[in-house]
Amino acid sequence: MITVSNLRIQFGKRILFQDVNMKFTPGNCYGVIGANGAGKSTFLRAISGDVNATAGNIRLEPGERLSVLKQDHFEFDEFTVLDTVMKGYAELWDLMKEKDALYMKPDFSEEDGIKAGELEEKFGDMGGWNAENDAATLLSNLGVKEEYHYTMMKDMSGNQKVRVLLAQALFGNPDNLLLDEPTNDLDLETVVWLENYLSNYENTVLVVSHDRHFLDAISTHTIDIDFGDIKMFAGNYSFWYQSSQLALRQQQAQNKKAEEKKKELQEFIQRFSANVAKSKQTTSRKKMIEKLNIEDIQPSTRKYPGIIFTPEREAGDRILDVEGLSASIDGTVLFKDVDFSAQKGEKIVFLSRDPRAMTALFEIINGNREADSGTYQWGQTITTAYLPLDNSEYFESNMTLFDWLCQFTKDTTEIYIRSYLGRMLFAGEEIYKKVNVLSGGEKMRCMISKMMLIDANALILDTPTNHLDLESIQSFNNNLVRYPGNVFMSSHDHEFISSVCDRIIELTPNGIIDKLMPYDEYIVDEKIKDLRQKLYS
Repeated sequence: MITVSNLRIQFGKRILFQDVNMKFTPGNCYGVIGANGAGKSTFLRAISGDVNATAGNIRLEPGERLSVLKQDHFEFDEFTVLDTVMKGYAELWDLMKEKDALYMKPDFSEEDGIKAGELEEKFGDMGGWNAENDAATLLSNLGVKEEYHYTMMKDMSGNQKVRVLLAQALFGNPDNLLLDEPTNDLDLETVVWLENYLSNYENTVLVVSHDRHFLDAISTHTIDIDFGDIKMFAGNYSFWYQSSQLALRQQQAQNKKAEEKKKELQEFIQRFSANVAKSKQTTSRKKMIEKLNIEDIQPSTRKYPGIIFTPEREAGDRILDVEGLSASIDGTVLFKDVDFSAQKGEKIVFLSRDPRAMTALFEIINGNREADSGTYQWGQTITTAYLPLDNSEYFESNMTLFDWLCQFTKDTTEIYIRSYLGRMLFAGEEIYKKVNVLSGGEKMRCMISKMMLIDANALILDTPTNHLDLESIQSFNNNLVRYPGNVFMSSHDHEFISSVCDRIIELTPNGIIDKLMPYDEYIVDEKIKDLRQKLYS
């Protein structure tokens, strides 16, 4: 259990949050949410001791162990993969080293033998005899093949290091677990495994994530960091979002009677509780929601950007035809013999185990790259707006935000440009900020503003949730559901895909899988799993 008492974190004159008092108890998973810069990661670092509190204190129960997902990918470069995982349980690792050093003594004495016996007993009590096997199992479940278990960390790719460090955090069943963006760089199968693992975790977990489906699957509570305050709510992200939006609508409807408001909130709680899935975490969440006082449901003070794509003209019957398209990078085949025709109004997600495949496809159909072979043809009525994975080339100048957006429209009046920047939460003097100093999230919001100006009837989105906070992701998601044009996208966001897309095309080195079916069905279909295995082998 973690107890936070009167916590305040302040940097200079800026107070991130203050007067924070809460307990995090075993058997619960707490999803930590908040706008970019609100202090989510700082809160976790304060709990881990990496950031000193300005005031207050954080206490763990005596004898409890805290484990943290490390962010430094080079810290363990001189260790093997397997040893890196086992170092996650520091007490066990130190005991192993002490025991090994004792046995290596050339003058091993009777006293050493007694000491070794004590260490062996303690080692067994801590699960030491199964440690290596447990570490190997975690690595395999997280997609690190056995052939790499004795590889030095410095020889592993960045993507694989992320998985090793996640295995390290999970190793040894810690009493308290802190995970900051644990799904970054994980593929679909690994995320599903992690969801199941954490959903049945018996100890205390705090997670920062922008993946709404992941948060929904694992969280019993939501920790909302907002405007200098931290509040705890029963339920997952979707419950928090929907209930706060309902409370906001009620607040705006001043003439609604108190009895009507109470009835509406009670019906919402009952409806949401009935839809909660069956697992240890979600059953616990269901009970909490049912016990929730309606007074606990409050409108959020968070601001949501106004992402609105409106096609200037309706698309004709011909959208996009692709025939025999192939692409490779440095001799590695990304995809080949890609054939498909997009139908009017379709929203297609493109998948691949190699994310470079989707980027290559999007760059080709945007005319930015030549294919190895094959052709593509857009319909005559189609106008496209493209959100690239790498937008750095757009922000190399020292233009102001205002001047930057003026490049992409004929109407450069201040009121017109301000309206588009305002939708993306750039207000007041912010529009005169230089674009070369913007954060990743701010750059993404600028690119979305640029796209909205085009009024396209086909959107091409390469990992559109990158760098965005949950508010921007939610707003983006909601608009794409309603958008009447075509969408071609790649994404790691389960909720984004399942709520928006009605067709799935998976790109492999040996052909494609093309299915008109819900994403949730696609990922569990055994025949598709078998076909995928063949096409990637």
